[in-house]
Order: sequence, then C-alpha cells, then structure tokens
Amino acid sequence: MSTFSIFLVLITIVCFLLIVVIMVQNPKGGGLSSSIGGSQMLGGVQKTTDFLDKSTWTLAIVLIALILLSSLSFTGSTSDNNSKIIDETEAAAPAAQPAAPATPVAPAPAK
Repeated sequence: MSTFSIFLVLITIVCFLLIVVIMVQNPKGGGLSSSIGGSQMLGGVQKTTDFLDKSTWTLAIVLIALILLSSLSFTGSTSDNNSKIIDETEAAAPAAQPAAPATPVAPAPAK
C-alpha cells in the first residue's frame, strides 16, 4: 500500500468524522446540547458546545494538513501516460495541415 493510499484512507475517515460532528450541532444552539436535559449531566451544556466547536476546528485543521501532506507524497505513478485523447490529436494534426501547392504561382505580368 503506497503512502498516497494511506493518506487517502485517513482523509476519508477524517471527512466522515467531520460530517458527524457537524451534523450533531444545531445552528440555532440546540443539537446535542439541547438533548442533554439539564445541568445535572457531567460537564453541562456549555462543555458539550465547547467540545463540538473544538473538535470541528481540530478535524478541519487535520483534514487540511492531510491533504497538503498527501499532495507532497503523490508521485504520479498512477497516472496514465498513454492518453487516447493525445494520440487522436496527434494523428489528426498532420491531416489538418494544408498541402503545399505542386506548382509555384507566377506573378501576373505587368501591363
């Protein structure tokens, strides 16, 4: 397994975690913190909101770092060097060039 593939798996996992953390939050201040009934719970509502906020930023920073590191580890070995589009363009290019005239055209005689 190449380094790029490992980064790809890690990026996918972080993306799914980031989706879950964002979906748990409610834009109107509800979300997971509103379903915890009161301040009797361990940590309270404010701690839950702080945890979700910090985890969102942490996962976003980890995602950006993994993307940058994966671009450095990419060697391009999975790319296809034999492109059909390039071959078709090269084959069509000589036919598209106009042929040179067989006989040179003489200038018109002066009157």
